Amino acid sequence: MAPPQGKNSGSDTRNDTRGIRRRSLLAGVAALGAVGTMGATSACSRVATADTGDGGHLLDQLRAKGVVRLGLAGEQPFGYIGKDGKMTGEAPAVAERIFKRLGVDSVEPFATEFGSLITGLNSLQFDCVAAGMYITPERCGQVIFADPEYQMLDSFIVPKGNPKNLRTYKDIARTGARMATGLGYAEIDYAKEAGVKHITTLPDQLAGLLAVEQGRVDVFVGTAVTVRNVVNQSKSQKAEGTPEVTPYVKGKPVIDVGAFAFRSPETHLRDAFNRELHKMKRSGELLEVMRPFGFTKDQMTTITAKEKCKP
Repeated sequence: MAPPQGKNSGSDTRNDTRGIRRRSLLAGVAALGAVGTMGATSACSRVATADTGDGGHLLDQLRAKGVVRLGLAGEQPFGYIGKDGKMTGEAPAVAERIFKRLGVDSVEPFATEFGSLITGLNSLQFDCVAAGMYITPERCGQVIFADPEYQMLDSFIVPKGNPKNLRTYKDIARTGARMATGLGYAEIDYAKEAGVKHITTLPDQLAGLLAVEQGRVDVFVGTAVTVRNVVNQSKSQKAEGTPEVTPYVKGKPVIDVGAFAFRSPETHLRDAFNRELHKMKRSGELLEVMRPFGFTKDQMTTITAKEKCKP
């Protein structure tokens, strides 16, 4: 949504208050290991890329080879291995449709830790990052992003009935509620910005749900889709998810967005991908593809990568 994904890792800084964060839900190490083995088998067939001065030729090479390798992070609902052992998630589902329309018939998973996705991409281990990666100015200096396929706010897991009436980070601070979130998650910074004093870190949303159910914390904070998914999938009788919560930094609202990432020379591939993505947005097909993974119209966005890359 678990990570590695939610932890600081090299240049992929996790405590940036502009929202450099990722999550895991129920996937975890087993799923990551399973798909990692699959990805390793394809590492020897790397497609070389170079800045030829006209945007790179990776798309032509992928069409000739007939397969594109997707960098995943083993994380629900973004990109993971399902119970049937097959690659799934919103990003692979979107990638499969778009690349087929670009003349590339097959998609193949390559799993790694979230913090290694950019390094793996730039070292030719896979062809694009399909992990719902958040766009940040720092990352824009390392890769090029397609326009985002979704936007994301936060949500709280609270006891049934929300007895402390926690609907904002300020509510958590005002009531002195015991808050938990993931290790290294940007929600830590959002909470501190609002004055929250009691913050515990847990491995993922499932651990957060259990902590709330058992009364060890008053609230677990995560992204809206992952919170909604874990509450719905668990069929919890003791906890519930709140409506979406907007975090604030320096008095300004923060809306994170996730997108596919490509190597910097590959502007032709990124632009071709963008054209198909925008067609899916205009027709409503994008929401249709993402809805089974817990996304709603509230996560659809017109924000551009260019906007989010600005310092």
